[in-house]
Amino acid sequence: MNISVIIPIYNGAEDLPDLLTCLQEQTYPASQVEYILVNNNSRDRTGELLATAVDKFAQKGLVLLPLNETEVQGSYAARNAGIRAAKYDIFAFTDADCRPCPQWLELLVKPFENPEIGLVAGEIQALPSTNWLERYSDRKETLSQKHTLANSFCPYGQTANLAIRKQAFEQVGLFRPYLTTGGDADICWRILRETDWKLEFMETAFIRHRHRSTLSELRSQWRRYGRSNRYLHELHGVELMPEQNLNKTLYRLSRWILKEIPLNFVKLLAQKADFVDIMWTPLDLITYQARSEGQKTAKLPEEAKEITPF
Repeated sequence: MNISVIIPIYNGAEDLPDLLTCLQEQTYPASQVEYILVNNNSRDRTGELLATAVDKFAQKGLVLLPLNETEVQGSYAARNAGIRAAKYDIFAFTDADCRPCPQWLELLVKPFENPEIGLVAGEIQALPSTNWLERYSDRKETLSQKHTLANSFCPYGQTANLAIRKQAFEQVGLFRPYLTTGGDADICWRILRETDWKLEFMETAFIRHRHRSTLSELRSQWRRYGRSNRYLHELHGVELMPEQNLNKTLYRLSRWILKEIPLNFVKLLAQKADFVDIMWTPLDLITYQARSEGQKTAKLPEEAKEITPF
């Protein structure tokens, strides 16, 4: 099978060297894949690095096609630009801050041998943790596709590691270009609910992604999840998550102070726990509050309802 790999990039100069190395190390036949990297109004050296990489890829028999999406600032608009330029019938998506394993493409496309499969999700694992906040997210498996594939409304795969047939886009249209979050769920749900295509999980086709390393980044991530909840509620009628309850919050804090801290401190002395165990409850409350805040304050822009035809 021939594959078009599509990656949106915004200010990705720091991530590009490692990403490009991972793409060059793919075991999939070079003659059957093209890499389309879409620069979405980056203000750093992204454009320069992409231009330089074209010749390096060509020396290894690989096709690297740099594109620019300048009209709409957003990853889904950038992915749409990549889709329009793609020449193959299978589109594989990931992000600039992801690190695909060498067998990523080889494993990700295997389920498409079944003509009923229209979407394939690969797993998202964490890059090695460097601090306790990253270890917290790692233990929660925050990024894992297992959470999104178990969605009670309808399963979906995150575009950090997702492949979709061209035919599916031809049937339901492209990504909503003005949607700032939740577009991966939206496209999967439109395909799964409006067509006969099926979704398969290929756990061994994994990519690695770094977790947020500061509290502000962690809160921003979970606020985005909350905005996604609100947008998908507006677009598809999914239930909103319950807002943070003051009484339950106070109960959990009391339990943490009176029971969990002493217990985990004893475990810490016995080297059976660490700082993450001690801070687990307040971090859970912080992320839930951020998600509630994002859901409460988000308002879906009218233009985000637009679906771009193929």
